[in-house]
Amino acid sequence: MTDSNPSFLGRISLAVSTFFRILGDGEFAASVLRLRQGRAATAPAPTAAPAPAPQPAPTLKQASPDAALQLLGLLQRDARFIDFVEEDIKSYSDADIGAAARLVHDGCRATLREHFTIRPVRDEAEGSRVTLPEGFDASAVRLTGNVVGKAPFSGSISHRGWRVDEVRLPKLTDSHNANVIAPAEVEL
Repeated sequence: MTDSNPSFLGRISLAVSTFFRILGDGEFAASVLRLRQGRAATAPAPTAAPAPAPQPAPTLKQASPDAALQLLGLLQRDARFIDFVEEDIKSYSDADIGAAARLVHDGCRATLREHFTIRPVRDEAEGSRVTLPEGFDASAVRLTGNVVGKAPFSGSISHRGWRVDEVRLPKLTDSHNANVIAPAEVEL
């Protein structure tokens, strides 16, 4: 049988299902009424696609300040970092500041190398052209300049970035007060 001429049992099935749909769906009933009156049935209103489920907000974890305080203490001990930054340098000559900065730089660099394994995020040289594919790690690569559209993005590396591969901070005793990054000194 064709769709335009259903069988007797097909018509019974259609009549029963249509009867119950007319009872349960007012819009469908109105469409059937319009058809019986010789008017064109209106197309059903398009149903909106379901809204995507909202993404849960990322969970923020509270970082303990102990490791940061410990690092400040190490930078102070090995490079006099806090002393240098807290010093009012307006009255010093550029040569004096440069000499002090060289000592602080050497001490900071030695401290970082002793307690961290630091590597570039990108291996390419600065100025190299790269293409970032869709799904690139946005926490490891920050786009700058005229950022429009979607990945892939092509551009030049302006900074290779840094990441820490290993941390080797000394273990702290329970009695250690990490808030004291450099104890006061009393000469006797």
